[in-house]
Amino acid sequence: MSKLTIKKMQEMKKNGDKLVMATAYDVPTARLAAAAGIDILLVGDSLGQVVLGYDSTVPVTIDEMIHHGKAVVRGAEGRFVILDMPYGSYHISDEDTLRNGLRMIKETGADALKIEGLREITPRVRALRRAGIPIVGHIGLTPQTTTILGGHRVQGRSRQEATRLIEAAHALEEAGAMMLVLECVATEVATTITEQTSIPIIGIGAGNGCDGQVLVFHDLLGLNDSFQPVFLQKFADLRPAAIAGLEAYAAAVRQGSFPDTDHSFPLNAEERKAMGPLIK
Repeated sequence: MSKLTIKKMQEMKKNGDKLVMATAYDVPTARLAAAAGIDILLVGDSLGQVVLGYDSTVPVTIDEMIHHGKAVVRGAEGRFVILDMPYGSYHISDEDTLRNGLRMIKETGADALKIEGLREITPRVRALRRAGIPIVGHIGLTPQTTTILGGHRVQGRSRQEATRLIEAAHALEEAGAMMLVLECVATEVATTITEQTSIPIIGIGAGNGCDGQVLVFHDLLGLNDSFQPVFLQKFADLRPAAIAGLEAYAAAVRQGSFPDTDHSFPLNAEERKAMGPLIK
């Protein structure tokens, strides 16, 4: 499978071909997603909760994003890789945003960066685009600022909210965003945005009218039982199988049945003889 380009993604939107995105946080998850034919890998700052055990995405640092981004790129096998800019890395000024963005791209080799926010972030998008960095916008429920949004709730249920989202989508496209992620947005609003824009729109909890979908790796495979939102469908249930395997391993070690001779390296007769009285 050849690597997707921005132009190819735009063509897929025109042709009605759905784009598939999943998060990845290290070489193993990247390789598994690539082997399954996932189009786009997102190194999300969700790694703060999924991998690092933080309570939210807010504590995630640039260094942590770069560390995991480099690993995903190494395991991506040619897939298009998007890297989240973490909270605080693009909020101070265009200059600060550009400095952080350039570092993240240079040190990871990612193909694009993603930032959260509505019309207020369009100057940041323009600054990054002027430097040649492809940018993905993220509107709707933005995890870095859930407190301001009133918690984890669906966005776009009122005329005022819907208008803000639609206007933000147009503004971000005009500023140069190559793609938008819509999270927890009322289905009809997300479909309207998809139909009114020329860039791919990726949904998560935004209905089936988007140009593609994204889910968190550990969530869609049933590895995380602490996060079960309405929009999540588990396409496998690996957690019970993983626990059963670990329990079987622990029992075999405690019983002394592992490792057996098939999983060890005993000396052959000639080697034993050469050892003499050194060993039993």
